[in-house]
Amino acid sequence: MTARRVVLLGEEVLRIPTAKIKGFGEETQGLIEDLFDTMYHAGGIGIAAPQIGVSLRICVIDLGRAEDLEESQRLTLINPAIVESSKTKEKATEGCLSIPGMEEIVKRPSQIKVRAQDELGNPIELEAEGLLSRVIQHEVDHLDGILFFDRVTPLKRRLLLNKWRNSQKEGSSQ
Repeated sequence: MTARRVVLLGEEVLRIPTAKIKGFGEETQGLIEDLFDTMYHAGGIGIAAPQIGVSLRICVIDLGRAEDLEESQRLTLINPAIVESSKTKEKATEGCLSIPGMEEIVKRPSQIKVRAQDELGNPIELEAEGLLSRVIQHEVDHLDGILFFDRVTPLKRRLLLNKWRNSQKEGSSQ
């Protein structure tokens, strides 16, 4: 398959809640491969379909790079829903392929339970903590039209948006 262009902040598809996937044929398999190819090409550990301009409820994750593992740890979540979240929260720095160069500390539940479907449409349920929990929450947010900086204080959000606008102006003037 192919690496696609990563959609950037400001493009409407990032703010639209996604539609559920109903079919699990070749088209869905191709989308899954394109998501992994795009994520690897961009150097990410997770990506959701809206980030490549597709408003469908699917995301892929591979923590292999982040955890310095020899082999990949590919995970595909189709129509995911977070059904449980711990009351315990953790703070960690997050970034996003759709907002390159921007990072901020985000507070999220430390443990979650997610229900989804796999690549073949089979129901799956998994419990996650640590980095996997954070990445799943980040990607499910994308599927709901939410970006990581929506989860920070209004002041930090304004600062991030100003920094983003300035970086875009500098990039377009070069």
